[in-house]
Amino acid sequence: MRRIALFAALVMTIALPARADKDCKRMQIQVTVLQGQIADWQRKAADNLTELRRLTELVAEQNALLKNALDEGSQQDEAVLTSMRDLGDSVSEVMERLEALRMAGNVATPVAAGAGLSATDPGGVVDPNTGEIVAPVPAPRELYTQAYADYARGNYDLAIQGFIEYMSHYPETDFTDNAQYWIGWCLYGKKEYAEAIEAWNTLFRNFPSSDKLPDGRVKKGMALERLGRRSQALVEYRYVVDRYPTSPAARIARQRLNP
Repeated sequence: MRRIALFAALVMTIALPARADKDCKRMQIQVTVLQGQIADWQRKAADNLTELRRLTELVAEQNALLKNALDEGSQQDEAVLTSMRDLGDSVSEVMERLEALRMAGNVATPVAAGAGLSATDPGGVVDPNTGEIVAPVPAPRELYTQAYADYARGNYDLAIQGFIEYMSHYPETDFTDNAQYWIGWCLYGKKEYAEAIEAWNTLFRNFPSSDKLPDGRVKKGMALERLGRRSQALVEYRYVVDRYPTSPAARIARQRLNP
């Protein structure tokens, strides 16, 4: 019996390292699988955030169009109600997606600008003139979308600041002319009609091939009317009808020519 016990102990002593080695290999495989799952999760999170930004911009655009329709009275009641329903659907879609992302843990809580900056981990860039660490410039889509959202909410001063910052950092993108156009809209919303006209004149001068020219011309005419300069406004409307006869702006211009 003693010999049998000693033999069993010897077998266990030899078997334990082999079993431990198998356990280690099994754990390594599990870690590798988990790392792959984490990588997939991160990719999905990035895709979801991109889609969320797109939906947010869509809601901001629809909100702006609705505000314009109500302000100018250029749409019929049924069209306004349809826009309101579309806006409500888009808002619901964004809120549902945002809630789903938060529940899945894919959306991080926003942090205040400049948070986490330190001498050892600045998270920014060095200003060559002052040598000071400054916050990095936001991505163009992020900067433009935020400015547009401020405009849609009626935060005109913030929107103007955002659009100017966008044009300063990104002077030659497909949305630079749009930013100049919306600056005019913001000033118009503030009832600063002379300044709005100047903003649209800058659009015409600096971006002669912009697809915002017809709308800018019509809006300039509206601003001129607000200043009591009806004859000059008619010149803008006729220009749009003659130069861009099939554009949506031409339809509004015709309505303005024949109220």
